[in-house]
Amino acid sequence: MTRHGKRYRQASGAVPKNVQHGLEDAVELLVELPKAKFDEAVELHARLGVDPAHADQQVRGTLLLPHGTGRSTRVIVFASGDRAQEARDAGADEVGTDDLAKKIQGGWVEFDAAVATPDNMRIIGPLGRILGPRGLMPNARAGTVTDDVARVVEELKAGRVEFRVDRLANLHIVVGRVSMGRDALLENLTSVVEAVSNARPSVVKGTYVHSLSICSSMGPGIPLDPQAVSVRSAVSTA
Repeated sequence: MTRHGKRYRQASGAVPKNVQHGLEDAVELLVELPKAKFDEAVELHARLGVDPAHADQQVRGTLLLPHGTGRSTRVIVFASGDRAQEARDAGADEVGTDDLAKKIQGGWVEFDAAVATPDNMRIIGPLGRILGPRGLMPNARAGTVTDDVARVVEELKAGRVEFRVDRLANLHIVVGRVSMGRDALLENLTSVVEAVSNARPSVVKGTYVHSLSICSSMGPGIPLDPQAVSVRSAVSTA
């Protein structure tokens, strides 16, 4: 059984038992809880009524958080020529082709997102075993395989996040940092909840969202009331 520290126990004790909260109340409670000694991420966790084993029940998407993620996003780009210069001008942290691939094959993964032009995907393929498990593989559906590298780099730097349901039908999405404060976190969280709602597969006819909660990296979960958030039409009334 996991033994939690004093700060966690204090925070957990401040969260009412068996109570679901609206977004505003949940964020207000979260920012008032005892904090760790570092700027914790704030995360949304959802359990969905989909079967990820079926291709038509995949839930994924991207959105630009109104107030960013609260941290600097390190972006690399696989591109050459004019596209490479455009990526550098847009603020990419590393730009290259074979040289960049070799660096990653050597064990370097100090970045948060990877972008590639379509003609460089031949270089990316062998990196799948390294990038895939870390969620860093460029993907056309996520918009990270593109010739418009400048726009994507700028969006990633500004706080674009990607979400995708896991094999157990759960979502885990970072919506900001505790230091951002109540108002910014609330706007970010509202945008994420709406994006998840809009990503509902058309074939899902029953309950889409079974449960939602938010927490800080080292804090207890705060359950959200499905009927008090913007996905109310898609969730269970139980």
